Amino acid sequence: MAKLHFRYGVMGSIKTAHALMLHYNFTERKRGSLLLKPTVDTRDGKNIIKSRCGLSAKCMLFESLTTKIAQGYEILIIDEAQFLKLKDIKFLVELVDGNDITVICYGLRTDFKGELFEGSRYLLAWADEIEELKTICKCGHKATMNARLGKSNKVVKIGEQLVLGGNDRYIPMCRKCFNLS
Repeated sequence: MAKLHFRYGVMGSIKTAHALMLHYNFTERKRGSLLLKPTVDTRDGKNIIKSRCGLSAKCMLFESLTTKIAQGYEILIIDEAQFLKLKDIKFLVELVDGNDITVICYGLRTDFKGELFEGSRYLLAWADEIEELKTICKCGHKATMNARLGKSNKVVKIGEQLVLGGNDRYIPMCRKCFNLS
């Protein structure tokens, strides 16, 4: 039976590396796997997903996905799923329930203010399986916040929700360190 999975974590919690390794395993075993990302993620190029540890693979843009394309695959692996919208999550549910296609979404749960992204909100509500991928704060405690860095590498807590970046713009923090910054 197909399921909708949501694997979430803060920045630096190996989400993308995990997605790429899963895709590699399915591809190596000649099982139908399609790797996708939202169009808004332009950091590494239009059709490339790249992890901080150096793994990368070609991907398809989520907005190009149709039911007909999806039916050619056993599993869909979606990176940066926090950027999906309600209509996208409903489409994924339809693929899982109506077409028996497993969908595994990787993404952030919350933004730099600690607020849910739209895609994450509905994945948390509707996913059959939810798993947290963990990393640690500089203090050694479990990181739960995505701290955005501004000028002079100071944590900022105001601004637009969507500002793309990696280690140069965001760091994982525990809630206590985040609140003290």
